[in-house]
This record gives sequence, structure tokens and C-alpha cells, in this order.
Amino acid sequence: MIRFLEKEDIPDVLTIYQLGIDTGIATFETMAPSVDEWDKKFHPKLRYVFEENKNILGWVSVTPVSSREVYKGVGEVSIYIHPHAKGKGGGTQLLQHLIEQAKLLDYWMLQASIFEVNTASIQLHKKVGFHVVGVRKGIARKNDQWMNTVLMDQHLILD
Repeated sequence: MIRFLEKEDIPDVLTIYQLGIDTGIATFETMAPSVDEWDKKFHPKLRYVFEENKNILGWVSVTPVSSREVYKGVGEVSIYIHPHAKGKGGGTQLLQHLIEQAKLLDYWMLQASIFEVNTASIQLHKKVGFHVVGVRKGIARKNDQWMNTVLMDQHLILD
């Protein structure tokens, strides 16, 4: 089941986020933020969890790509699924729900920046309509290695 992410869900969300961080292929972050930091970073109305048997198995939200007015309808997607929940369809459901809700809040584009080696996430985004814009080679270093990211987007108004 997909439902709105409540503030009391954030500790579970942070556990899933840290599990993603620990894979080494989900984010450049090295530690999950505090509850307050997470709450301030992510959109207050575009945050959802995938829940099964009262257990949170994944989450999705967006952050603004810029503070400039011209980009107010563009958000960067963050999605994390608990390792035990992979393959249950939660990621697809979360992204599809986020897309529909973002349209209702006048977002016109969502984007994602995904490690090139994270092929599962790239395929998930493609499945729900994201397109590869390009590869940013050596965008940053992680564990003393230059990492490439795949930039993907989905225009919510234009095809």
C-alpha cells in the first residue's frame, strides 16, 4: 500500500536510507541525516511510503533542483527500497504515485541522478517513463574513485 509519509515514519525511512547508503551505489552521502534535516530537505507534500503489514518497505520524495522561480516545477526524485522488499513492485508503485501527485501540485518535470552502476534503479525509472538525458562522467569521487551518474528525466506535461 502507498500512503503519505508522516513525520513519525521518518526514523524508519532513515533506516532504509542508510541501508541504501551502505550499498555504495545509491548516493554520494555517507550517513543518513537527522530526522529534522531529512524533514527540512524533502518536499512536505510529496513524500510517500510503501507499507506492507504495517512495515515501511520503501519511500519516495522530491527536492527542488533550484530555488529560482523559473524551476519551481522541477524536482529531483529520491527513492529507496528496503533490501527485503526488492522485486515486490513497491518501487514502481511509489514512483507512479509520486508522478501523479507531482502533476497535481503543478510540477512539470521530475529528474533523477543515478549511479551508472545502479542498473536496477535506472531500469525502474525507465519503466515508469523516465528517459536518459546523458551520463555525467566523473561527476564526483566516492571511496577514492571517480563516479559516473546517469541523468534521467520525465516531463509531466510534454511528451
